[in-house]
Amino acid sequence: MRRSMVVVTVLAVFVAAIAIYFFMIARTGHDHARRQLSMHPDLTFLRGAPSDPSDTWVLSAGGRIYDNWWEALGRHEPKGTHPAYPASSKTHGVDSWRCKECHGWDYKGRDGRYAQGSHATGIKGIRDAQGRDPKDIAALLRAAPHNYTADMIRDDELHRVSAFVSRGQVDVDKYIASATGDVQIGGPTAEAVRERGRSLFQATCATCHGFDGRRLNFGMMMSKAAYVATEAKDNPWEVLHKLMNSHPGAEMINLRPLGVEDAAAVLSYARTLPIN
Repeated sequence: MRRSMVVVTVLAVFVAAIAIYFFMIARTGHDHARRQLSMHPDLTFLRGAPSDPSDTWVLSAGGRIYDNWWEALGRHEPKGTHPAYPASSKTHGVDSWRCKECHGWDYKGRDGRYAQGSHATGIKGIRDAQGRDPKDIAALLRAAPHNYTADMIRDDELHRVSAFVSRGQVDVDKYIASATGDVQIGGPTAEAVRERGRSLFQATCATCHGFDGRRLNFGMMMSKAAYVATEAKDNPWEVLHKLMNSHPGAEMINLRPLGVEDAAAVLSYARTLPIN
């Protein structure tokens, strides 16, 4: 009897050891796969294009070019300060080549958030270009003072940002209060908007950002941490743009297919998450 119990115990320990062994192999393989994905991002997704691009994809891709074209397209950073960038402005160097640096995250340039401060240039926005023929917009981008060459942005890529300027802009004043940065959507209560945002964030955004929005730190160091909520509170206009178009050079989804109200709802919820 005692010998049988010993045998059963030994067998149980053996089976448990085998199970743990295979579990560790599976877990190691899973962790390795995650590391491989982070080390080897899908460059076709990041900087390529589908064989049959939808208009939604074109507009969001154009929004990423507007944000930072060399990151969006995998090009070398431009050298020095853009020749047309005002010398009196406080921003110099590579960032002066970004469309958003003159025209702003609200697309209003001197008449919006960039009317003053470190990004002020006195340059008008792109709101008046809504509805214009993308071919005319592309021609303007090739000519002075923009001077974007085909080596910087190819013709097919230029079509994307031109389409974004023509059809992809958001009237941010309808969704973000200019004085406070709070999200405002006509009709639903603020609580209903945040609840919609909570559902979307937890089902999609949390995959990368975590349920509390702190999985990814955009800051340079922990003493200056920058999480989803940090950015959503400091610059909701930028975050709304990225929610609609995603971040250049990052494997990030965008909410343009769902519409701006859903993107604004996610922004509203993101502003309630912890900032540190």
